[in-house]
Amino acid sequence: MKADLFQLFAVSAVVMGMAQTLTKERVFAGLRERLGGKDTWLGYLVSCPYCASHYFAFVLVPLTGTYAIDVTVGGWMGSVLRWFLSSLLITVIAAFFRVVFWFVDETQGLVRRRQRTEEEEIATRRLMRKKVEQTLPPQERTEPAEPAH
Repeated sequence: MKADLFQLFAVSAVVMGMAQTLTKERVFAGLRERLGGKDTWLGYLVSCPYCASHYFAFVLVPLTGTYAIDVTVGGWMGSVLRWFLSSLLITVIAAFFRVVFWFVDETQGLVRRRQRTEEEEIATRRLMRKKVEQTLPPQERTEPAEPAH
C-alpha cells in the first residue's frame, strides 16, 4: 500500500514529536544522563533529535504501513530497501518539522522574554522612584497616584 500525503506528514510529525520528547524534554533527562549524554555512543542516540528520529521512523514505517517510496527491485531486498528509504524520507520531513517547531517555540520564547523585560523595567522604575523618594525631605514626598481602573 502506498502512503498518502496526509499519512506521510502525520507519521513524520509523530516521529518529530517522539524524538523531541526523548531528546529534549525534562521527563527523559535522567535517561539521557545515565546513558552518558552526548559523550557516549548510546547517550548520543537519545540526546540527538535527528538520530532518534531515524529509530522512531524505522519502527513506525512498518507499524503504520507508511511506505512512501516504491523501488523497482523485488524480493526481500526490495522490501528492505523500500522500508529503509521510506524511513529516511520520514526522518527528513521530521527534521523540517523540527525546524518549524523551533521557530514557533523560539517566537514564543521571545514573547515571554519581552514580557519579562517589561516587567523588570517596571519593577526597576518603582524601585528607583522609591529610592529617590526616600532621599527627599518628608514635606516633598508625594504618594503615587492610584492607577485608574
